[in-house]
Amino acid sequence: MLPGPDAFGPGIRPDRPYESEPDRWPVLDRWCDWRSAPLPRDVLATRTRTFRVPGGPGRAEARLTATVTVHPDALDSAWEIARSMEEVMRCPDQQLREGRRLTSLFTSVLDYGEQAGDWAQDAFSETGQYHDATGGPYPYTWSQGRYGPVTVAVAALGARGVPREALAPYVAQGQARMLHRAQLALGRAGSGRERAEYAPGRDGA
Repeated sequence: MLPGPDAFGPGIRPDRPYESEPDRWPVLDRWCDWRSAPLPRDVLATRTRTFRVPGGPGRAEARLTATVTVHPDALDSAWEIARSMEEVMRCPDQQLREGRRLTSLFTSVLDYGEQAGDWAQDAFSETGQYHDATGGPYPYTWSQGRYGPVTVAVAALGARGVPREALAPYVAQGQARMLHRAQLALGRAGSGRERAEYAPGRDGA
C-alpha cells in the first residue's frame, strides 16, 4: 500500500532515511513533543516513507511523508482518526525531531462514511506552519483517511519559496492512491462491502 516516488509525480525522490522502523511508531507526549515508541496492541503494522520534492528557481526542496497503518479492525482505525483530531486540539504547536516544529495547526474533518461512500469512511486534515533549521514559517499540510482497518496519511512540509497551493496536489494524489491500494488489498474496490479483516505481517503494510 505504501507508494513509491512515482506515485506523487515526476522528479520526486526518496529522502534519507527512506523508511521508518517497522516495530515503532510516533507518539505525541504530554509536552507536545513527538517521540518514537513501540507499537501498541491495537496496531498490527505501520510504515512511513519520506520523499523530497524537487526545487527550482526561487524554491527550495520540500518534503513529503506517506504512512500506512493496519489495525485489527475498523473500530481501532476509527479511534486512530479520533486521537489525531484530539492531538491537534491539545497541541496546536508540536515539536518534531531534529529541530523541526509545527505551529498554528488547524483541523478540518469529513465523514465520508456518510457522505461519499466508497472513497473513504473518514477523512481528517490539518494545516499550519512548519519551521526547521533553514527558517520558516513554511506551509504545512497533512491529510489522513480511513478504509476499514487501514489508515493512510500524507504530509507535505514546505520550504523557502514553496506556496501552499503547490503542496496540495501531492497530498491529494498520494492519499487517493494509497486508499485505492487499501481497497484492493481488502477486496473491496468497487464493492462497497464492509469487511474488517486484514492482518498482514509487518512488512505488508
